[in-house]
Parts: sequence; C-alpha cells; structure tokens
Amino acid sequence: MKKITINTIALAITLAFSAGAMAEGMSKTDFKAAKDKISAEYKTAKSSCGSLSGNANDVCVEQAKGTEKIALAELNATYKPGKESRYDARVAKAEADYGVAKEKCDDLAGNTKDVCVKEAKAAETAAKADAKSQMKTADANATANEKTAEARSDASKKSTDARMDASADKTDAQYAVAKEKCDAYSGAAKDSCVDKAKLSYGKK
Repeated sequence: MKKITINTIALAITLAFSAGAMAEGMSKTDFKAAKDKISAEYKTAKSSCGSLSGNANDVCVEQAKGTEKIALAELNATYKPGKESRYDARVAKAEADYGVAKEKCDDLAGNTKDVCVKEAKAAETAAKADAKSQMKTADANATANEKTAEARSDASKKSTDARMDASADKTDAQYAVAKEKCDAYSGAAKDSCVDKAKLSYGKK
C-alpha cells in the first residue's frame, strides 16, 4: 500500500511541475512567475509526503526535491537556451534520479544496500557522462560549421574523444558495482570474483 501511495504522489508531483512548463522566449516577468509556481508546487508536494512515515517519507521528499530541481533547470534552459543550459538540465535530472534511487536503497541492508548505492551512482555517472559528451559534440560541431575542413576534422576528433571519455567513465562506474558485489563473498571466492571483474572491465 505504501509503495502505491508513493508512486501516486510521485506522479502527481511530476504532473504538477510539467503543467508549469512555459513556451520559449518568455519574458523576465514570466520566468519569475514560473519559478515561483515551481517553488509553490514543491512545497505542496513536500507537504503531501506528511501522510507517510519512515523511509517512505524520505523517498517522497527526495522525489519532490528532485522534481523541483529538474523543473528549475528545464525552466532555465527555456529562458536561456543554449548547450550549457541543456547540459545543466540533463545533469539536474541525473542528480535528482540518483538522490531518489539512493534514498530507496535505505530500505535494504548490508552488501545488498551497498550494491544498490553503487548501481545508483553508476546510473548517475553514465547520465552525466552522456550529457558531457553531447555538450562537447554540439560545441565542436557548431565551431566546425563556421570554419574550414580542417576544423571539421578537428571537431570529429573532439566528438570521438568525448564519446571515449564518456565510455571510460561508464566503465569505471560499472566496475565499481561489480567489485562491490564481490564483498558478498570471502576468501578465494571473493578473490576470484574480483579477478573476473577486473578482466571484464579491463582493470589491472
């Protein structure tokens, strides 16, 4: 029953914030009004969590905070369009999702909880890496469109490097998850598990 309540509240929060979305080219007055609306909806959403207790309440509050954070970042991206504001919006979503996922891990214990937290962190790292790669690629392409063939070649290299960096960040995060899972074992079994993780993710 608690799970259903949390999901229902989360859906209500999401719908409430999305209803405050504004069209591009808004005025400063409209921006402030939208920002105030998001703040008010956050307070309402947070207060609705009062009917829950324990970790269910913590998760609900974190969802309200996360949704507000995402809404503010997306509002700013609409008010000041650009690759940086779009990047900030993607990062805000990654951090908000991580906050909720990590809070949900508190329902667990021991190694299961540790693995849950590492998986949540891995998902955040992957999302941030993708956001960074997309921003670098957009930046490189924009520069290339204005310059020579040599610049376009350089842009292609930068885009490839950005994707490689993102891939490396994701691999490191996934390796951390795999290694954490090995803590469920001991002795030779744990050593074997760690060796397999190193082999799978190209670690020494």
